Amino acid sequence: MASSVSVDEHAARIARMLAPLLLTRMTEELPLEQSLGRTTAEDIRSAVDLPLFRNSQMDGFAVRAADVVSVPIALEVSGDVPAGHAVPVVLTPGTAIRIMTGAPVPSGADAIVPAEDTEVVLGRDDDLSGAVVEIRRAPESGAFVRERGSDLRRGEVIVPEGTRLAPRHLAALAAAGVVFVKVLARLRVGVITTGAELVQEGRPAEFGQVFDANGIALAALVEEAGATVSYRGSSNDELDSFERVLAEAIAVSDVIVTSGGISKGAYEVVREVLQPRGAEVGSVAMQPGGPQATAIVDGVPVLSFPGNPVSTQVSFTVFLRALLRDAAGLPQIPTEPAVLAAPVRSVPGKRQFLRGRRLSDGRVEQASGAGSHLVAGMARSDVLIDLPADAVDLPAGADVTVWTL
Repeated sequence: MASSVSVDEHAARIARMLAPLLLTRMTEELPLEQSLGRTTAEDIRSAVDLPLFRNSQMDGFAVRAADVVSVPIALEVSGDVPAGHAVPVVLTPGTAIRIMTGAPVPSGADAIVPAEDTEVVLGRDDDLSGAVVEIRRAPESGAFVRERGSDLRRGEVIVPEGTRLAPRHLAALAAAGVVFVKVLARLRVGVITTGAELVQEGRPAEFGQVFDANGIALAALVEEAGATVSYRGSSNDELDSFERVLAEAIAVSDVIVTSGGISKGAYEVVREVLQPRGAEVGSVAMQPGGPQATAIVDGVPVLSFPGNPVSTQVSFTVFLRALLRDAAGLPQIPTEPAVLAAPVRSVPGKRQFLRGRRLSDGRVEQASGAGSHLVAGMARSDVLIDLPADAVDLPAGADVTVWTL
């Protein structure tokens, strides 16, 4: 990397590094109950008709419409068909058969009279032997009958390729008897944080130590972008410590993301380990997130972000989020135009990503200072306000571009 490159140049470099992973489009087969939120890798066709058989839409009585043209009329009850009834039933002309919702419609019947339009005038509901039912409303032929295949025919597509599976899709697939689905495989992303000062969650922070916010932030960002966290580890500032966690991550990951250890000072363990392996380490003309590095180690792309927590999150959003979402088949989160609610000031020569929030009228305002350590300010934000490198002072009402967080 040159001493300083633009955001677009660095983004293009990362896209080239990950291109083989995106072009391969690996797939996997999952049990249906584990596929929520995953993206289908092919059209899923039905092996059956839906409904599977002709069935009743209502609790009531199955009749021939021609037998009940004139109402009220009393008909002998010649049978009873509950849901799940496995033996075909034939309706004798001039009679009615009690039927439950979802039960197979008897052969010879062409209409269902809802229970509320009937009354058993002879016999009991719990014993229909010799019962007579009075039909009080004449149905049309086909009334409340669900014909076989009226929802879906065998061989038709239930869910097309490229669909992100929601509960409604799972219901349709389950109804058609689908047990396994082929989906796009999630990219496996290893997450490594660095710094002797880091303390993992659940342990007290001593003087000079900080809690490892980047580990959990990156893992959450990876999952939200449709990938899976294949490894999460932390290294101190010793070379052998980073070498060890890097090797562990490479063994189980398609991509590795690191935070910290790439600046020009001392104890920059990521730079010291990766630069001899051909890493490009330098600066991107942006703020926050200036220090950046990329490498390919044993065939695995390694993206190294700066260690300040806001810089880490901004770097992921700008450089990696869209690529992971594309690999997972998820819709992109586009940048959007917005209008400033208040003036902002930027540093000339660097593309700024100010933390901002949307107001109720649709305008945006800066929600935090520019410091890359202001993690609470980041939490109060819902957008990044993207200011070009040549912007210095922008007044209220100025047009800007925002990235949704």
